[in-house]
Amino acid sequence: MKLALEQAQKAYDRDEVPVGAVIIKDGQVIASTCNQVIKANDPSAHAEMNAIRDASRHLASEFLVGCDLYVTLEPCPMCAFAIALARIDRVFFGAYDPKMGGVESGPRIFNSSSCHHKPEVYGGLKEEECGALLKKFFASKREK
Repeated sequence: MKLALEQAQKAYDRDEVPVGAVIIKDGQVIASTCNQVIKANDPSAHAEMNAIRDASRHLASEFLVGCDLYVTLEPCPMCAFAIALARIDRVFFGAYDPKMGGVESGPRIFNSSSCHHKPEVYGGLKEEECGALLKKFFASKREK
């Protein structure tokens, strides 16, 4: 989660929503990235989506079996479904997202009958630290 937080800080420094994601396979980091929605002019360029794309290229496979995803914020429904499609084994996330989350909040994608793969999910890792960066970011937006 430390690497994911470092990536979230990079996003914060670029004025992107500060979310970072890391994918690990066999103890090795195979993808490490952050939100790039503004930079890429791409509403799907969430940290998780970018990490899945990078890891899939690294492994030359659309399936990320045996991989763990660490992300600083509960994945949204789009990212949750991409995680399921990629067959990621485990998801570790930091802050919960009661408004836009899609794993333990909102639509709970992994519990849907249309979801054919359900990873193990562990929420709340470094929750305060992950949440603090997000709160700081959105507070700065409200001040403007």
